[in-house]
Amino acid sequence: MTTTTGDHTTAQAELTGNLARYYLVRAIVAAMWVAAAVAIGRSNATAAALLLVSYPAWDALANWFDAQGSGGLRKNPTQALNVAVSLVAVIAVAVALQWSMNAVLAVFGIWAIAAGLAQLLTGVRRWRRFGAQWAMILSGAQSTLAGVFFVTQANLARIPTLMDVAPYAAFGAFYFLVSAALLMFANRRKAA
Repeated sequence: MTTTTGDHTTAQAELTGNLARYYLVRAIVAAMWVAAAVAIGRSNATAAALLLVSYPAWDALANWFDAQGSGGLRKNPTQALNVAVSLVAVIAVAVALQWSMNAVLAVFGIWAIAAGLAQLLTGVRRWRRFGAQWAMILSGAQSTLAGVFFVTQANLARIPTLMDVAPYAAFGAFYFLVSAALLMFANRRKAA
């Protein structure tokens, strides 16, 4: 079966719109996570622990969902890697919570490095097809650098808190929001 250029353009616009909505949902969830961290996680150790475990869990779910909409995990190896790394991080953060917040920050840092590299590679891979991926590439690079910073900070004598991770999530929300807006703008411009 052959498709016409119009059919291809319509299908591409639909995929781009779906990706923009996905990025928007990721931005909203990350912003809600930051709000919860500030509102309750700062003063409630149980809430902080749940938030720390939920962040990589949400990342795993979101990457799995995104990959399913793009042909599955086999066709999206960088997202498959991100899902695997995030699921391991969920378990590692839960275990590290039994030791110390320094251990949690170290685990979170290692996860941020691996997940950031996977996100960077996903952005590069998607650039040709969707364009407007510079914010995702920048976000992946920043996540990797933040992870290095977390690992370094975890080795200090000071005891970290959930508030050490909240800015990382806030930047993630910002990058996802920018990516959603860029894709929506590009889609409207192509349709005009």
